[in-house]
Amino acid sequence: MSAANARRIMVVDDNTDGAESMSLLLSSLGHDVRTAVDGLQALETADVFQPEVVLLDIGMPHMDGYETARRLRENAALRNALLIALTGWGQEDARRRSVEAGFDHHLVKPVDLDVLEKLILERRAPA
Repeated sequence: MSAANARRIMVVDDNTDGAESMSLLLSSLGHDVRTAVDGLQALETADVFQPEVVLLDIGMPHMDGYETARRLRENAALRNALLIALTGWGQEDARRRSVEAGFDHHLVKPVDLDVLEKLILERRAPA
């Protein structure tokens, strides 16, 4: 991948093994990746890292992915970030709530990596 296609990506998942695996995979594709293991850590990391793309699990303790997405959207610097729900929840209600919370896409685990990479690369790099 060319440097022009590299993105700043934050992976948020309370399953640390899953978050690390996804982070390593995305890093190997040339992206700059940070991980967070819960919603609060995601908000703190996002303030500093300012990701272009956020892969966010929904079913997390303390602050679920819906609330985390809403709070990320409240941050002016992150309003245009690509938010992708990456979750085990594929029911229609979960998908509807994702849209309401500000997610751009809703992918069910295990994710098709070709689909994920396509969504990431479709997002235009900032000027």
